[in-house]
Amino acid sequence: MHIVVMGAGGVGGFFGAKLAKSGEAVTLVARGEHLAAIRRDGLTVRSAVDGEYVVRPRAVEEVTGLPPVDAVLFCVKSFDTERAAAQLRPVIGPETAVVSLQNGVDNEDTIDAILGAGTALGGVAQVFALIDRPGVIVHHFAGRIIFGELDGRRSPRAERLLRAFEGAGIAVELTTSVRRALWEKYVLICAVAGTTALTRCPIGVIRDTPPAWAMFRRLVEEMAALGAAARAGLAADVVDQTVKLAAGIAPGNFSSLYQDLRQGKRLELEALHGHAVRLGERLGVPVPTVFAVYAALAPHAAGGR
Repeated sequence: MHIVVMGAGGVGGFFGAKLAKSGEAVTLVARGEHLAAIRRDGLTVRSAVDGEYVVRPRAVEEVTGLPPVDAVLFCVKSFDTERAAAQLRPVIGPETAVVSLQNGVDNEDTIDAILGAGTALGGVAQVFALIDRPGVIVHHFAGRIIFGELDGRRSPRAERLLRAFEGAGIAVELTTSVRRALWEKYVLICAVAGTTALTRCPIGVIRDTPPAWAMFRRLVEEMAALGAAARAGLAADVVDQTVKLAAGIAPGNFSSLYQDLRQGKRLELEALHGHAVRLGERLGVPVPTVFAVYAALAPHAAGGR
């Protein structure tokens, strides 16, 4: 398959490298020093699971001039969704699968609005990886993808991509309930991102600090109530399951929201807590703890502070 990775950061770079290593035709879309380093030295992955290796896929800043591709792993920050989707127009054919591996639960709707109804597939990336320096991805743990058609079909294009993932040694699930999977991640990430960014502490410190851990659970409870009102199909015990999952995260881990805050970068706040606050207002679901996180981080949302 010819697969374009739109956004070769931690998530896109890690999965794109695995696909390239297995022999798939991968094109990475990157920018700036990261792009220059990949073109010069290849993309290095330093993985706690797979060891260190280097791949040399094609790396570009724009996809203009490329033929239509089989699939796109759409891995840009949520606030770049419109811009990145518009850039992809030249390589989108009638059967191209654009799999969003982003944070949030409404990116697929934005992609479809720009590239055509039915283009996007939902996806969840369960991986802790980041750019250590230009051209180098550090992978700490996990590395699983859950994806599927938004209407629940097991389509031929999804089956082809499933085989490519499996051939690359990527743990993968093709689900018929991808919106539920998106919401399960959304509940977890709003709690992890909210508490680690607000306290500037890793998840282990959150767990060891009773008021902070109580705040974590309140965030989960409010997001679960919101998911129920939105008919996301969440399990009845989603709160306990999410807290249990968070209890198993390595204690030194922060969220990407915290990392962006620390580095003065633009935050994905609107796609996470902002979207939840607005959805709560529309559905009549109180989310006071989510709002408190949103309000406290809003001065930093544009970056630079």
